[in-house]
Amino acid sequence: MIDVQQVSRYFGDVIAVQDVSFHVEKGEIVGFLGPNAAGKTTAMRILTTYLPATSGTAKVAGYDVLEDSMQVRKKIGYLPENPPLYQDMRVRDYLDFVAKIKGVDSGNRSKAIKETMEKVAIDDVSSRVIKHLSKGYKQRVGIAQALVHNPEVLILDEPTVGLDPSQIIEVRELIKSLAGDHTIILSTHILPEVSMTCERVIIINKG
Repeated sequence: MIDVQQVSRYFGDVIAVQDVSFHVEKGEIVGFLGPNAAGKTTAMRILTTYLPATSGTAKVAGYDVLEDSMQVRKKIGYLPENPPLYQDMRVRDYLDFVAKIKGVDSGNRSKAIKETMEKVAIDDVSSRVIKHLSKGYKQRVGIAQALVHNPEVLILDEPTVGLDPSQIIEVRELIKSLAGDHTIILSTHILPEVSMTCERVIIINKG
């Protein structure tokens, strides 16, 4: 489902990622583990077509992230470290907006939004303004925007950063519940996060 071969990314003389190769099977939850500044976010951005690789190849669901970037974007849901939320919108309105952008058919949009809110347990705050939600609920809304078009692949960058202990447990359980239906790659610098959430770990350090 995800195939990365000898991917490197340079920023001038700085090597962010160097000759990284890994493979993720369909339905797996894989942890991408490394310390801060190890290159995790850069690798995630390459997979999500936000950044081109300097060299090497990466494919998601059989599509090359550089040559077939639009097809890749249809196949993935992405939660960056800071969720891309419009704070003054209500939860349901925001998800409707995201679903339109992601090409969810108008006839299925309401159903997709309802099912996504139920799946991530935010249906009880659907009419609330996002800026009034707790950090944990905002993170769930962030996961919902990544899920609303029912992608084959979920890419989550530090999904529990900044949450309190009870919120961390809730988000971990949510991620585990999505396995099988979605292939998930989760970047983190926290070892317990991987051991409690993921089936397999890929370790990166200094690119």
